[in-house]
Order: sequence, then C-alpha cells, then structure tokens
Amino acid sequence: MTDTQAKIAVVTGAGSGIGRAVAVELLRTGWSVALAGRRVETLEETAALVPGAPSIAVRTDVARPEDVAGLFGATVDRFGRLDLLFNNAGTFGPGGVPVEELPYDAWRHVVDTNLNGAFLCAQTAYRTMKEQSPQGGRIINNGSISAHAPRPHSVAYTATKHALTGLTKSLSLDGRPYRIAVGQIDIGNAATEMTRRMSTGVLQANGETAPEPMMDVAEVARTVRHMAELPLEANVQFATVLATAMPYIGRG
Repeated sequence: MTDTQAKIAVVTGAGSGIGRAVAVELLRTGWSVALAGRRVETLEETAALVPGAPSIAVRTDVARPEDVAGLFGATVDRFGRLDLLFNNAGTFGPGGVPVEELPYDAWRHVVDTNLNGAFLCAQTAYRTMKEQSPQGGRIINNGSISAHAPRPHSVAYTATKHALTGLTKSLSLDGRPYRIAVGQIDIGNAATEMTRRMSTGVLQANGETAPEPMMDVAEVARTVRHMAELPLEANVQFATVLATAMPYIGRG
C-alpha cells in the first residue's frame, strides 16, 4: 500500500480466471474488494479463498447499466469510496467461427460484454472517483495480446480488444485533471479454465493446430497489484505479461 488507509477495489469477472486471481491477490494483501460477476455463488467461492478478508459479492451483468450502477453504489455504501477498478469481465464469444459465418447476435454479445461493459464500468468508476474526497483513483483495463495481433477466426474479440486500447488512452487523458490514472494490462496465455484448450492445441496463423506455452495466472495478479499500488503520480500506461515462448512476437 502507498499509505496506511485501506484501499477499495472493484473487480469485474471475479468469479473465475484472471478476475478471481487478481481479487484473491488484492484480498490477501489488505485490500477490500467488491467482487462482481454474473453468478453470486462463484463470487462467494472467490471470497472464501481468503477467509475473513473484507469483500462483498454483487451479481452484475456489466452490459446492463442498472447492474453497473448497483455495483458501484453497493461498493461505496459498504466501503465508503473507490480506489481501483480492475475492468476485467470479458468473453471470447464463439471460438473458431469464420467471419462470414459469425452470427450477428454473437458479435453483439461480445461487443456488449467486452467493450460496452468496460465503458459502463469505467464511466461509473470515473464519476465516483471524480466526486469523492480525496479525489482520484485508478482504472486498469484488461486488454489482451489480441489488442495487438489477432488469432484466426477471432474478429469480435479482437475488434473489442483493439477498441479497449482506445478507451484506455482516452480515459487516461480525460482523467488527468481529477487524479484518475488509467492503464491497461495485455495478457497472453495465462492458465485459466477459459484458456485450457491452448495447452492442448489451438489454430495458428499458418493453418496448423499446435499447443502453446502457458504461464501461471498468479503472475498476472502480481502485476496488476503492482500497477494498482503505485502512487497516483505514477502510472503503468500499458503492460504486457505473457508466457515467454508463446507465438506472439513474430505471430503470423
């Protein structure tokens, strides 16, 4: 921590994967955390991994403005302020579907979750941080290696992650007058339930299917905490954390 005052975080998508790992890392190091996700039971499982740590579980569909408003309202009601949003909730959508076959409803679902949901959470966090005293806070958006280079048949996911980079830059600029620091972490091949298939075989740019190296998701969590605990006068604008030997540098 940068001071002795407890820090308050909202973590979206906290019921599994990267969101769970980050929430647990924050809880075990003294943060109070609002856990957001679609299923309260998985959020409660996350909280139970750090018994006694201060947390609340808030059922949240980040694509619904009323759910997002309820999440941040519950956070401030319970903890008094907001110091960090880890804007993490996201979905790959239907995997391996060529662009010409992708249903519009599937495209909309990915955009609503990954981009619109990220905007709604960031907007509400921004308002909260601007209005509270002391003013300010930090937003960390979960981008992806796909914010830089796509995988085959990933048009919806890749488009939203490229857009998230623009959201990060714009929020970072607009937050300056209010001590709101905004950064982005781009993650490659962290071992979670969502990425398990990559260790057994995933389509490559040359048309072959091959397994890819993975890394422990705990490394992502530690990186997010480092970004989160910087003083607001310092910011990691973009961080890339990936399995060392994954096919990213030179992809394609």
